[in-house]
Amino acid sequence: MKNFIQTSVFVFSFHLLFSQGSVNNLRQAAHSADSLWKTMNALTQKKEFSFGGIIRTDSTKKEIHLVFTGHEFGDGGEVIRSVLRKHRVKAAFFLTGDFYRNKNFSTLIRELKSDGHYLGGHSDKHLLYCSWERRDSLLVSKEEFTADLTANYAEMERFGVRKSDAPFFLPPYEWYNESVSAWTKEFGLTLVNFSPGTYSNADWTIPELGTQYLSSDTIYNRILAYETNHSNGLNGFILLTHIGVDPRRTDKFYLRLEGLMAELEKRGYRFTSLMEGIQ
Repeated sequence: MKNFIQTSVFVFSFHLLFSQGSVNNLRQAAHSADSLWKTMNALTQKKEFSFGGIIRTDSTKKEIHLVFTGHEFGDGGEVIRSVLRKHRVKAAFFLTGDFYRNKNFSTLIRELKSDGHYLGGHSDKHLLYCSWERRDSLLVSKEEFTADLTANYAEMERFGVRKSDAPFFLPPYEWYNESVSAWTKEFGLTLVNFSPGTYSNADWTIPELGTQYLSSDTIYNRILAYETNHSNGLNGFILLTHIGVDPRRTDKFYLRLEGLMAELEKRGYRFTSLMEGIQ
């Protein structure tokens, strides 16, 4: 894309210079080429990437994309669905094959699909792709990755979700590296992940983790503090929480979703679909 833009700018400048042939036209060509380059370059900078995955959309727009992941637990599903319907918001749900396979969640999945939410993959068995300590150290082979993701999408098809309906993939544990992003692309999908900084994804933590545990109050306040303290606030944020959490966590963050959305709407934000933000 960058080479195409540079070539286009050069051709534009060359044509303008030699079709009119003057020093003034040379200056005009240089100025126009510079303006065109800046405009085209800005268009390519709308999304933010990390290790090959999209972690933020256009940071100039006051739009937030709500994303929920699920594997073992789905206790917050009906609460989340109700809040989204009240606010007329479409969210994205990235679920593992085990989640789709769980008969206890079948009705919820069909309801989410009926409501028009995005249903995507989160791996089949919630594999850890790479080491926590050395991110460039893979723990699965390309073949294992592909087989697992294929199984995930096979479960999605049982609910009428085809691969073409779900072009975005969010990796398990929200942890991956550039190799995983490349494999995802080869599989025909685009890897996405949450926007870092708010700790919204820590809503799964349990008190037994000690200092790693974050209460719902702490998470809520960190989200609003990030919005206040950063120049672009939460613009283009992919805000991730979980559709359900371990029963040992009695302080459920999804019960704060209603208040959080109301507060952010008060601050001028719109909640838009991930599909809309990326495309």
